[in-house]
Formats: sequence, structure tokens, C-alpha cells
Amino acid sequence: MNALSLSNATLASLPEAIARPTYDRTALTPGIVHIGLGNFHRAHQSWYLHRLMQQGAAHDWAILGAGVRPYDAAMRDRLLAQDCLTTLIELSPDATSAEVVGSMIDYLPIEEGNGALIAAMARPEIRIVALTVTEGGYYQEPDAGGFDLGHADIQHDIANPATPRTAFGAIVAALGQRRAAGHGPFTVQSCDNLQGNGDITRQIVLGLARAINTDLADWINAQCSFPNSMVDCIVPATGPAEIARAAAMGVADTAPVTHEPYRQWVIEDDFCAGRPDWDAVGATFTDAVHAYETMKIRILNAGHQVIANAGELLSCATIADCMRDPDIAALFHKVQSEEIAPYVHPVPEITPTDYVALIAARFSNAAIHDTTRRVAFDGSSRHTGFILPVLRDALDAGGSISGIALVEALWARMCAGTREDGSDISPNDPRWETLALNAQAARQDPRAWLAQPGLYGDLSRNDRFAACFADWLRMIWDQGTRAALQHYTAR
Repeated sequence: MNALSLSNATLASLPEAIARPTYDRTALTPGIVHIGLGNFHRAHQSWYLHRLMQQGAAHDWAILGAGVRPYDAAMRDRLLAQDCLTTLIELSPDATSAEVVGSMIDYLPIEEGNGALIAAMARPEIRIVALTVTEGGYYQEPDAGGFDLGHADIQHDIANPATPRTAFGAIVAALGQRRAAGHGPFTVQSCDNLQGNGDITRQIVLGLARAINTDLADWINAQCSFPNSMVDCIVPATGPAEIARAAAMGVADTAPVTHEPYRQWVIEDDFCAGRPDWDAVGATFTDAVHAYETMKIRILNAGHQVIANAGELLSCATIADCMRDPDIAALFHKVQSEEIAPYVHPVPEITPTDYVALIAARFSNAAIHDTTRRVAFDGSSRHTGFILPVLRDALDAGGSISGIALVEALWARMCAGTREDGSDISPNDPRWETLALNAQAARQDPRAWLAQPGLYGDLSRNDRFAACFADWLRMIWDQGTRAALQHYTAR
């Protein structure tokens, strides 16, 4: 099959099996600027909006894509070359389908000082500014938590408010222009995997604004909204295999996205300048976002970290491979049932036990080539954000912590940089060099791992956790990962 290059001009000629926009994309007008145009956004938030547009709604809410880092320019070039269209390929265990999504209509220039981004957000028709900038992109202070006002990027934005380096600095600058022009506020909507993501975003934007202009900060506090949300869809990274899969289906897309047949979006209904009716296409608006996000972050996101480091050490290439490994799968189920689910409250649709079963099935979907390396990336953000809060609850309750301590020991062993078969693990964390040094030191003194700034904080001084962690780490080094897994799950 000859693949057609994806563009507005070729939409009508794509193979019949590939769904495509039925609306007139030339008639769309922007209402959202989205910062961070990775795979997740294009398979999730962009898809919900596309589905609304397919129903004849939300045509004044189209997305302007944006980025704030030089590496975003490559994605911009790829998407602009295909009129900002994306092919989504849904991978079920027994079927594959494709759909072209057209809800994004432009991608703003990537430039130092972010002038084009600020100008776009200052336009009165922009009513939502959304972000997917990863968990590590929120400038949280090491150890103590909260906004890291002393970070070099933030200090740059305070000193140069008209030419900021960060997305948050650009947001503050745009809001300043809107206030001066009388255009009113916009909603700032985080779509990242952070518990209380809206609250965290508010803290950063207000903290930065207050360091620049207290009157502007007061106006933002009174006028803008920062809804909390929970987002969920497993979306692997795109590589040559995914591009080839799209081509085999008849579409030459340089940035296709594969995803599982599951999505969830739970949103606090707090939008100061209006919003699309995402609930008409499956999103949930509720005041109880925290319960949903706790369940998802602790069972899915923490569950990923439970198995990913063991998978790396045992050379399991994908998450589905991890779930096929009997020892890693047993680790997942035992930690979830005994040490995570007890600290998760049910939501109206599902109990924690049933949610664990749902996540196990999703992780086991072999059609999703979700690499263990991708899931293990940036453990310094993901363990602190997903695993350690559960550990704190378990310690406070006097519950079992053995499995979580084992998970942390597996992470420490992985950061030593070699698998059990002797192959090297390439750097996989922004702090990799420091982590690797401390992982090697922890082989002789396990507390060298726990004492790292910005990771464990007061948990490093908890004798119960420290002793359990040390026992597991010594066993992993002395007897191997598989022996440690089997020892834990046999208990």
C-alpha cells in the first residue's frame, strides 16, 4: 500500500478504514493554547476536543500548540508539515484502528524569550492555557516541597519578566498584558500527573507573579482559575516502528501516536472564561477530583514504578513483558493489595481492588509497546511523587512497608547502571550522574542512597524503613533481583 503524506489536502483520499475530521478545519478558531505537544496530549486532551468537533461543537476552541524548550522545534516542524494533524492508532489486544485528529490548527514559533507564545496567550479569544510539561517541570523545591523560587530558570524570569524562559513566566507575562488591555483572565489548566496539579500550578504562577508585580499577582489570584484534574491513557513513545505501522495503514505521518483503548479525564469544573463541553464525549466534571487522582496516581503511576525497575534489571523490554514475568507480576499484585490499595478510597465507578485488576489488564496489553525504559525515566520525580506518599501513609498507619522498601531498593540497584545480565543501563534520569554515584556507594552503605538531597527527606531517618531498605538492597546485590522478588512474594 502506498502511504499518503498526511495533510489537509489528502484527508479525503486516505484509506476508508482511517477515520478523519468531518468538520471544516479552515473554519476553526482558537480558544486554547497548549504548552507541551507530546504524545500524551495528542492522544488525550486533543482527542476529546476533536470528538466534540466531530459532533459540530467547540469549533471556537481549537488548539494553538506551543513549547518553551529548543527541542520542541523538531516536533513543531514535523506537525506544521502535516497541517498539525496527528494519526492516532488504537492498539487493543485483538484489533488495531486509526483516526486522524484535527483539533490543533497551528504551532507557535519556538524562540528565546517566548515572545510569540506570550502574544498568543494575550489574545482575548484564548480562554484556556493548558500544560503537559511532565511531573518534573513544575519547579518544586527539593525536600521541603512547594515552589522553588530560587531555581535558576525562575530567577531568570523574575529578572527578565518580558522575556521569560519558563512556561510559567510566559503565562505571567501574558496575563500582565491582558490585564493592561482589559481583556480579562484565562484558565490555567494543568494536565500532568501531579496530585493537586491545579493547586500546584496556582502556587507557581502566583509565587512568580508576586516576585515580579504584587498588584498583578493579586489580580491573577482574584480573576484566574486553576482547576485540578486527573488524566489517564497509556501512550508509548513514537519511534520508527510506530511510523512504519502508520505507513502500513496507508498514511505517511512523521509523528503518529499509538495508545491503548482506554481514556479517563476527571476535571474540577472551575473555568473562569468558559470551557468546551468535554463531558459530552466522556470526561467527568466533579468536585471530588482528589479521590480519582489518588486512585490513579497510587495504583497506576505508582504501579508502573513498582515493576519498571525490576523489569530493567531483568531485561524486560516492555511493561507487558514485565507483567508476563511471573516474579514481577507477583510483586505487582502483592504490593498493590497489601501496601497501596489499603490507602486508596473508592470512587463512584470502581473500588480500589477492581481498579488494581483493571490496571493489571491494561499493563498486560501486549499490543502496547510501552517500553520499560520510558516508564522508568525520571525516577527522581516519579518515586518521590508516586511511591513515597504511600510509604508515608503506611508508616503512619503501622502497616506493611516491605514491598515498597523493596521497590526503592530495586530503583537504587537499577541506578547503578547495569542489568543482571551484565548489560549497561543508559542514563535515564535528569539526575542520573548523582544517582549513579550514590547507587554505587549504597552497595556498601545503603544509607548513602537514602541521604540524597531532594529525595527521601525525613524518611531517610525512619529506622523502620531504613532497615528494611538496607536488607533488601543487600539481598539484591548478594543474591540477585529474582531471588529478592521470590523471597518477598513467598512471605
